[in-house]
Amino acid sequence: MNINDTIVALSTAPGAAAIAIVRLSGDTSIEIAEKCFRSRFGKKLSEQATHNVLLGDFYHQSTLLDEVLVSIFKNPNSYTGEDIVEISCHGSVYVQQQIVQTVQDLGARLAEPGEFTLRAFLNKKMDLAQAEAVADLIASESEAAHHIAVQHLRGGISTSLGQLRTRLLQFASLIELELDFSEEDVAFADRKQLNKLVADIRATLKNLLDSFATGNAIKNGIPVALVGKPNAGKSSLLNALLDEEKALVSDIEGTTRDSIEDTLTIGGIQYRFIDTAGLRKTEDTVEAMGVKRTQEKMDAASIILYVVDPQSQTPIETVGALKSMHREDATLLLVINKKDLLSKTAIENYGQALSGLEVDKLVFSTVYISTQSNADIEQLKIHFSGQLEWNTGSALVSNQRHWAALQTAMKSINEVALGIKENRSSDLLAIDIRQTLHELGTITGEVTTEDILGNIFTNFCIGK
Repeated sequence: MNINDTIVALSTAPGAAAIAIVRLSGDTSIEIAEKCFRSRFGKKLSEQATHNVLLGDFYHQSTLLDEVLVSIFKNPNSYTGEDIVEISCHGSVYVQQQIVQTVQDLGARLAEPGEFTLRAFLNKKMDLAQAEAVADLIASESEAAHHIAVQHLRGGISTSLGQLRTRLLQFASLIELELDFSEEDVAFADRKQLNKLVADIRATLKNLLDSFATGNAIKNGIPVALVGKPNAGKSSLLNALLDEEKALVSDIEGTTRDSIEDTLTIGGIQYRFIDTAGLRKTEDTVEAMGVKRTQEKMDAASIILYVVDPQSQTPIETVGALKSMHREDATLLLVINKKDLLSKTAIENYGQALSGLEVDKLVFSTVYISTQSNADIEQLKIHFSGQLEWNTGSALVSNQRHWAALQTAMKSINEVALGIKENRSSDLLAIDIRQTLHELGTITGEVTTEDILGNIFTNFCIGK
């Protein structure tokens, strides 16, 4: 990849549409566009001020191809920090292809995935965490995921880490200075101030690390496992939640033999509902494999939705099953299904029997529903909206790479804290401080490698 080339790509989604945008970036982007564009008013692109839009005709060689709008963004006031030209044309697939090909014939090359944003990073228009947030923003499918991406794009994590890194860098300089005067036994870095800074860094890192479980779940969709015995109504519940016939429903036990997944946004948060095979002992090899997969999905779920048919499962059996699947890191929700087949007295008796059983420290919520009732399903959705608490004003870590770097940074800063406590020499403190600075720097891009950049930007779409 030569970053000095002028690059071109379709920046809107491929396929026919009302309009499409072809983007060029590089030193010769305006010069190239001028060779194939004729303004309706005789104006030259090269003579226009930045952030101007001109109406005119685009020519493929000498043949009129389309009526277009051309937008000019001159360096450094552009997304990439380079000269950018954006050609807005009609969304014919043929027109899109011909514009891109014409521009290539005049000297541009096709952009690599994420190359526009890579150039924005290299030209210091954004840091690395913000660049990654661009991809998250494009991929966001819920209000909450969108909020996190925008927060990161605005420098939510970068700002707090940058401030801490700057303060730690000052102390690192003083520690390094002490090494130059090691024979004089002089201390330039106040250990009490350094200890306070280390405490601040550890507190910030802990908050960010603790937020990853929530941030990652919001970004990728919160996994909800629908589990229970065969014919408890799991598949019927999935269909009712999604309002479509996603899963096969039958009176025959063991209909669901593999997990079925689909997503639903509730209260601005995306949930991934996973219908699983019924929990029971079986001699059927295929069904047994499904039961094993149910356990795996249950172990990975943030919310376990245990569906019970009270006509075929006693309260004692229900509580025993809840105990077996209880995890401190997962929310447990008991759904008593088929209430339409029970009398009011039978429902009350079942509830009293449940509450009368010894449940130790078992924590779960109970909801009574009928999959035939839209009102019950809506109430269940409302119940879900209160299962995840997240603060819209705080930065949440949702990126796996950031989380890994923060973990390593925490280990290093813990060593610094221990070194201060044990009065270790300046050279040993300096090693751990440098490692902390390095890990924090990899998040925002002060420290980076070609491998890191390659892994990040190859996951971008072409044109961004």
